[in-house]
Amino acid sequence: MSSSFKGILCMCGGVLCLALGDAITKWLGETHSPLQIIFFRTLVSLPLIALIARFNGGLRKLATRRPGIHLLRGLIFTGTMICFMWGLTLLPLAETTAIAFAAPLFVNLLSVPLLGERVDRTTLLATMLGFIGVLVVVRPGGSSFQPAALIVVGAAVFYALMMITARRYGGREHLWAMVFYTTLVPMLVSALTLPWVWQMPAPIHWPFFLLAGVLGVGAMVGLTLAFRYAPAALAAPFDYTALLWAVLLGWWLWDEVPDLWVFVGGTLIIVSGLAIAYHERRVALNRRPSA
Repeated sequence: MSSSFKGILCMCGGVLCLALGDAITKWLGETHSPLQIIFFRTLVSLPLIALIARFNGGLRKLATRRPGIHLLRGLIFTGTMICFMWGLTLLPLAETTAIAFAAPLFVNLLSVPLLGERVDRTTLLATMLGFIGVLVVVRPGGSSFQPAALIVVGAAVFYALMMITARRYGGREHLWAMVFYTTLVPMLVSALTLPWVWQMPAPIHWPFFLLAGVLGVGAMVGLTLAFRYAPAALAAPFDYTALLWAVLLGWWLWDEVPDLWVFVGGTLIIVSGLAIAYHERRVALNRRPSA
């Protein structure tokens, strides 16, 4: 099996874990607060992340000299999780997933003021196409507009900030340290809110809380390995298989059938993301010195 094919398989497996975790979160969100779900997911994920770090260089890899940066990223990730899980409880699964795909588009826009990067005309046009897709899905001002869609847009903005901080500080901190503290902070924040949001889980809910945490770690491992085995330009497009899983799971579990505009908008967002990935790959190849 070629390395690239392994990367594609890992990406598809990681995305499937994400989709299943989202479906479980949506189901649990029918009876439990997003904050309680965050607590259990991170409580399960944290020791698994530490275990993975233990066998990938030792726990010393979790040491850090930048606790403030990890606190900031953890708070941003807390906002991401709250908005996305809240949106899952209010919107169909496929629509929530489609809107969340806007995160890379916000990265392109926010990287200009926050990182001082330049966005060329091709990337800007592709980003504008993606935002048109978001507007088609959200449909502000239309009769079918749901304010909850703006909550998911907020999740996409938070996640874009996560990716920007990873781009800025990722080279200075070990991967597992960034993942560990980004998971620790939401666990502590959500734990502080439990006295106000606690709802005793039914016996059937406990294994799903556990499974959601395991799937979260599985997704992280799958996506990490995908970019280790395959070039980013080859692996990244398979991230969009999440929309396929979201449509199937939403139809199977909740009898949700997305309308035509969700498919049209989702297609525009995906085309935009693929165009940006292809363009960035060509730019990188052109910059590579010839032998």
